[in-house]
Amino acid sequence: MIEIIFGPDDLTRIRFARSPLEELVHSVPVLAGTRRAVVHGPWLEFAAGRVRGLDLRVLLALARGPRVVPDFLAPPPQALTGDLRDELDAIAATPASAVRTALEELGTGERLPAVLRPLYEDPERELPGLVDTMAAYWRAAVEPVWPRLRALHDADIAHRAGQLTTGGLARVFEDLHPEARFEKDRLMVDKPLHSARRSADGSGLLLVPCVFAWPRLLVLHNEPYQPTLTYSPRGIGRLWTDEASGRTAEPLGELMGRSRAALLAHLDLPVSTSQLAAYLDLTSAAVSQHLSVLRRCRLVTSRRSGRWVLHQRTALADELLGTPARSAAPGP
Repeated sequence: MIEIIFGPDDLTRIRFARSPLEELVHSVPVLAGTRRAVVHGPWLEFAAGRVRGLDLRVLLALARGPRVVPDFLAPPPQALTGDLRDELDAIAATPASAVRTALEELGTGERLPAVLRPLYEDPERELPGLVDTMAAYWRAAVEPVWPRLRALHDADIAHRAGQLTTGGLARVFEDLHPEARFEKDRLMVDKPLHSARRSADGSGLLLVPCVFAWPRLLVLHNEPYQPTLTYSPRGIGRLWTDEASGRTAEPLGELMGRSRAALLAHLDLPVSTSQLAAYLDLTSAAVSQHLSVLRRCRLVTSRRSGRWVLHQRTALADELLGTPARSAAPGP
């Protein structure tokens, strides 16, 4: 469990931001295959050919891990609209001690991969090359789709800002992610493999929508960074839709209907009804109806976890979607 404790000043310093760098970093596990890519399949087909010829070994070793991304690789954006060049400059300026500390956490007690040893031994020498690689990767794989990502960010930030205005933080976290809840003066994030408690100390909280973070909730809680949650925005189910035909490219959509096919694609990990409704821009009632049909067809299972009912697709649904067996996937 991760706890972030807020004082009175923190509640006046809650803000939203969009970050090109977050999208860049979290697209890497999708490209590497360590984060399932059913929802982002059209982007993966587009990007895979465009990054050929780039030496991504260091970037992949840093960003592809299933649990931890080094803090210095995605520092909190300083403005509502992050500028990639400024964010990359912040990486290049990371103190050597901070780089080594983050790499030690990434290794989780195991020996650091050989490809990362030069970065650990001499961060000042190696960081400029890493930044250049990230810029080249951005131009090839993410910049062409950035207008789509940015539009989804803007729509979600507008929605969440309205929730914050009318109902405070408790309202924002009602459907943000099943792992997060707000209780009185603290944010609780259910991460069984992590244990941390931190006072925000007047720095507030930063909320960053990130399409490629789907379906996870990512937490930056280490000092001296501002506490940051990176979450999946609403409407991802329509992100890669072919606007000309109004249909997704997946043939499964032609068989069982676009909404149910998209819903199955989003059930890679346990997800709540309200979260599915947000991702797919459907009503909760419509999602519940689709889930009932899919359960009867043995394509979805549902279970209660605290105040949430979480749904996940079955092995049979994995076969229909053409995804790898779940047992071969990386841990949470």
